[in-house]
Amino acid sequence: MVTLNKIYTKTGDDGTTALGSGERRPKHDLRIEAYGTVDETNSVVGIVRLQASKEMPVLDELLGRIQNDLFDLGADLATPDTGEDLGYEPLRITENQVSALEDAIDQLNVELTPLKSFVLPGGTPLATYLHQARTVARRAERLVAELSQKEKINKQSLQYLNRLSDLFFVASRYANLKGEGDVLWVAGKNR
Repeated sequence: MVTLNKIYTKTGDDGTTALGSGERRPKHDLRIEAYGTVDETNSVVGIVRLQASKEMPVLDELLGRIQNDLFDLGADLATPDTGEDLGYEPLRITENQVSALEDAIDQLNVELTPLKSFVLPGGTPLATYLHQARTVARRAERLVAELSQKEKINKQSLQYLNRLSDLFFVASRYANLKGEGDVLWVAGKNR
């Protein structure tokens, strides 16, 4: 369990932050950027939930589980796998968490018709917020993919982000199915 009694410690005043291993890194370090963007994704999901709680409680429940997973993912990325004994078992994203996203995507996708065009972000407010979550999750995925080229990471962390952005896309279509319908891209429409 985490106990936070004092929020400011002043240890980051020099532009560094501590990883789960205790190692200090610059706040602009790629690993910090990666898990910081996962945290940003989580914040966007909080905004999505404001709308989902009114319109689609089932989707809101799914998003609540995702928010918890995103904290797990942040902890995973904040603790580099150096092979050294940390004195505790670091939290890692699991195959089960990736599979749970795949199951949710499949369940939401059942009612959707196949796409014959790209979808523009829009339609219902809920769908639009889900598209925002999708794009932030994709940015987190790009950062984690870059990190994986430079440091060892848990491969499920990258898989999780890939599935997560897919889930947000399918969930946005699901929200539009129950609302105003997808907003489709028309190539060259305004030429």
